[in-house]
Amino acid sequence: PEQEGAYAYEEPLMPPAGEGPDVSPFDDVQETTARMDSDLAEFDKEFILQGLARLYKKKILPLELSSRYGHFHSPPLSPSDFEAPPMVLLLGQYSVGKTSFIRYLLGRDFPGIRIGPEPTTDRFTAVLWGPNDKVVPGAALCSQLHRPFGGLNPFGNNFLSRMEGSELDAPILRNITLVDTPGILSGQKQRSRNYDYEGVMKWFAERADLIIVMFDAHKLDISDELKRVMELMIPHLDKIRIVLNKADSISTQQLMRVYGALMWSLGKVMNTPEVSRVYIGSFWDAPMHITEQAELLQKEELDLCHDIMALPQQAVMRRINEMVKRARSVKVHAYIIHYLRKQLPYTWGKKEKQRRLIARLDSEFLAAARRYGLPKGDFPPVEPFRQALYEIKDLSEFPKLDKKLVREMDKVFSIEIPALLERARLHQC
Repeated sequence: PEQEGAYAYEEPLMPPAGEGPDVSPFDDVQETTARMDSDLAEFDKEFILQGLARLYKKKILPLELSSRYGHFHSPPLSPSDFEAPPMVLLLGQYSVGKTSFIRYLLGRDFPGIRIGPEPTTDRFTAVLWGPNDKVVPGAALCSQLHRPFGGLNPFGNNFLSRMEGSELDAPILRNITLVDTPGILSGQKQRSRNYDYEGVMKWFAERADLIIVMFDAHKLDISDELKRVMELMIPHLDKIRIVLNKADSISTQQLMRVYGALMWSLGKVMNTPEVSRVYIGSFWDAPMHITEQAELLQKEELDLCHDIMALPQQAVMRRINEMVKRARSVKVHAYIIHYLRKQLPYTWGKKEKQRRLIARLDSEFLAAARRYGLPKGDFPPVEPFRQALYEIKDLSEFPKLDKKLVREMDKVFSIEIPALLERARLHQC
């Protein structure tokens, strides 16, 4: 196969046609979907989601596989990732009320529920609709093709033994899936997990439609593990909702101070000028301890419930949005690999050259962005990418970038998704 090296002819320093910073096929679909968002009732949503799965498999997946995107980022998507109900991910430190919040939404206990002041939820629990109450072990759950959890299999048996599904017939579960997570620990306990906890959280964050981070009004400390997990969520800020739970156990004056302290802590962790929306409430079925702010808490709880119940209506637009984000990431990744591969010599000295490229990866990212006209905001974090590159023995073994695949992927967002939405409208009529 043809090899391109540092001693071969270099392409001129200009982006390929249609790839300059002023031309973005990904932006076309956003205008189309925004215009159609107001009348989603006219669409056959199942028709659209199945069409998105076909487009992904035909137009985006080939570029993912050829550039080994899954090794650097996340595994390929399956049809169930598109067609499954919206997913709500709950996370927080132990005993902040995550499991009680799920029971609050369901209006009843679910199979395998464990609630207590100590760290009781020691596993990931997907609460799903089913005709009968039952607990499904993690390995069996991740093997079900109609469930969106097949991508968790690579995390191995140590993780699968800490995963389970809980099926029950609750009306809300016909439209959404709830995922309870182990309470985030502090201190030495953080090192006791025998699986890639942060990798699993990243996987769920990428696929969740809503991420609810819960805090207890009595313990606002953010442990190192919680800080690292929340940093993983920064690319998904639009999905994050913060919940200050057990607010009925403190007075109004104390609540003001606690709210201010929480906002200050979140601003430091997320390192953004604007923090996600914070809901204040007491999400359990017991009477309120202090009733002086009862009206406020009821309004906040209602707002959060409306936010959750709106997810099914927003599912189509969110699936399109997530596919756009993933495709932009795949395109940048493919060009990064292409650029690094081009820097390698034809014959000897490949290993040493590759080592030097990885060592100065941040400057190579900038060079690739200039050469191919790629947005710097679409580039991945340098350190995780560097660690993944260390596991690659020889970059020259990657296949040469097929730019036809890139052009075909670009057409998905400028032509094929708008056409799919129009076909869905006619199909519904």
